[in-house]
Amino acid sequence: MKLIALGSPGVGKGTYAKEIIQKYNILHLSTGDMFRENMKNNTELGIKAKEFINQGKLVPDEVTIGMVKERLSREDTKGGYYLDGFPRTIPQAEALAEFADIDRVINFKADHEVIIQRLSGRRICKQCGAIFHTINIIPKVEGVCDSCGGELYHRDDDQPESIKKRLQVYEEETKPLINFYKEKGILKEVQVNEDFGKNKELMLNRIFTAIDNN
Repeated sequence: MKLIALGSPGVGKGTYAKEIIQKYNILHLSTGDMFRENMKNNTELGIKAKEFINQGKLVPDEVTIGMVKERLSREDTKGGYYLDGFPRTIPQAEALAEFADIDRVINFKADHEVIIQRLSGRRICKQCGAIFHTINIIPKVEGVCDSCGGELYHRDDDQPESIKKRLQVYEEETKPLINFYKEKGILKEVQVNEDFGKNKELMLNRIFTAIDNN
């Protein structure tokens, strides 16, 4: 099973990923991990990406596409994957279609009020990156990571006004992509307004049904 995950910031793609990759025995591949791996290993693509990032510029499509193409060419992807963070644009989607056969694109949707509540309460560990929440995932000790003892912080772009702007930008940029996959007949939309911790079985049933049904 080869899947693409779409959804705005705060919709929960990472949370659902853990359950999806376990059920279908597939890899979770994120572009963030690909960038970190390439830059850490000083690959040709990683060096190019670092140059743009250090200058505060967007990494060109050709570099990002190159990283994804290389990663999907490895043997461990043959059994399937959950692709998170790519594609983000029509040119990226068209490029992906040339070297990957995607079975399903899942577009996770939640109301803006729900996403603002989720993100504004999010706290992230400075040390290991673990995510907590002031309501949904409360750490045992306030401000301290359960996993490594690192300090938890509130990102500037997780403030309500910043979140509203991010959601607006996301919708403007992603609408063409959603239409692109609708036309291909492989897009499924899943509502995820509920709190996952309290409605896990219901939400997973909804997600798995969307993945399995043509």
